[in-house]
Amino acid sequence: MNHNTPVPPLSPRPLRHLSEVHRRVMTTAQLKSHGVPAAEMNEQCRPGGPWQQLLPGVFLLHPGPPTSEERLHAVLMYAARERSAGVPAQPNAGEGHSPLYPDAVITGLAALTLHGFSATPPLTALDTIDVLVPRMRRLRSTGCVRILRTASLPAPQQVTGLPVAPVPRALADAVAELTDASAVRRLLTEAVRGGHCEPSSVVRELNQAKLLSRPHVVDAVDSLLAEGRAIAEDRLYEMVHVYGLPDPVWNVDLRLPGGPHLGGLDAYWPEQAVAVELDTRAPRHDEDALWSEYARKREHLERLGITVVYITPKKLRDAMEQQAAVVRTALMAAADRDPAAYVVVLPR
Repeated sequence: MNHNTPVPPLSPRPLRHLSEVHRRVMTTAQLKSHGVPAAEMNEQCRPGGPWQQLLPGVFLLHPGPPTSEERLHAVLMYAARERSAGVPAQPNAGEGHSPLYPDAVITGLAALTLHGFSATPPLTALDTIDVLVPRMRRLRSTGCVRILRTASLPAPQQVTGLPVAPVPRALADAVAELTDASAVRRLLTEAVRGGHCEPSSVVRELNQAKLLSRPHVVDAVDSLLAEGRAIAEDRLYEMVHVYGLPDPVWNVDLRLPGGPHLGGLDAYWPEQAVAVELDTRAPRHDEDALWSEYARKREHLERLGITVVYITPKKLRDAMEQQAAVVRTALMAAADRDPAAYVVVLPR
């Protein structure tokens, strides 16, 4: 074999069906399936040779540094369960086909960069790439790959043909490694402000990863929840105006005349006795207690003849028209109900 040849020989398997990156990065098993013996691989990787070994059992078939794409594929080839066929499936294999990289999912900062975050370093600046694998896999971190074992592998999202952890999980794995409070806050804020996910899904992942005991994470989460509520309130204003609902009074407290405080509401239509409350609970340890408080308030208001509509930020984002229809139905139904008890409406 000519030592200057940048790709392995074409027999016994042709390489035409492989994507471009898979002609440049291959595993030992894949090279063997193309008829390249181990001794030849070692020879090609000698100092100054045309190939290099990037990771154990993973070869880059050209000299010089790997591109970001080559590095990501190399990391996944190292971490993935080796396919019996020795040659990877095409990245664009449809639903129901075996995954390109079984049992390996990119997470952490690299995943967030792939999702389009601007607060994360470019891929070329990352010393390590985090990869999730099932807990039972016997695999160690080495070179530029950091192996994170998990009891439950998240269902990956395909980003540029790569299996990438969903944003909330990638955030939790990134935050686990960060000690800088402002870096954590920047990531969490971009996740919500950039529309990548809802605060509640982020907090759920942070809680599952047992990160909510760290003071700098808790501070960032408090900012995140405030940010998420402000965005949800803006969407609620938008819903009322875009879908032509009558104007409510915004952000009010209700009280019985001379009596107890009934609770705060995000929007209230006094004539129809219809209220909207944004359900921005974060899934933390006190979730059940908080929900029973919501339920108590709702029960009390409904006994007084007030209809309460709960809307989650996610529903406002994904199905605003449907939520507007729910509120409009409640407003129209008011004419058929007994008049509500008289309540005092105060600004909150």
